[in-house]
Amino acid sequence: MFKLFDMEDENKFSWKSLGDIEKGRKNLGTDIPVFVYRLFQFTIRDELIKQFGNEKTIEIFRKAGKLAGTEFSNNILDLTFPIDEFFAHLQKILEDNNIGILRIEKFDLITGSIILTVSEDVDCSGLPITGETVCNYDEGFLAGILEAYTKKEYIVTEIDCWATGSRVCRFIGNVIIKNEE
Repeated sequence: MFKLFDMEDENKFSWKSLGDIEKGRKNLGTDIPVFVYRLFQFTIRDELIKQFGNEKTIEIFRKAGKLAGTEFSNNILDLTFPIDEFFAHLQKILEDNNIGILRIEKFDLITGSIILTVSEDVDCSGLPITGETVCNYDEGFLAGILEAYTKKEYIVTEIDCWATGSRVCRFIGNVIIKNEE
């Protein structure tokens, strides 16, 4: 029998792990309010910080986001589009699912480097200003999407955030260049 949270098996999550949400929520539907998502995410983050510290928690959120971005891409996105059409498609899917409003500020076709913004970000829009970027899950999520599309490994870093006083989240993404020795 399949066990969703069997501790002995790594990388167990797949899109199928989400189950049949429409079948299971015939009356309530597939959507939940943003505050419920944030309540879940922020309380888990708080407990992880208590147990493992801030840096390890950030790493965990990035890795979880990357796994989610990869699964999201492979199950929701059409990865066969040319680059411009892909970004338009991604914009629409993110907006349709109330994740955020994506804008590509710059994409270098040669290096793969990218600067993008997400406004009305589900993770942070409306948070109080704390002076820190908080969208570590998004960093991983975007890296997973970019990797699924380009087949190149990415590192994505948030440089502007609602919590830093910006009204959009701005991310830079770069292809990780591996030294061949």
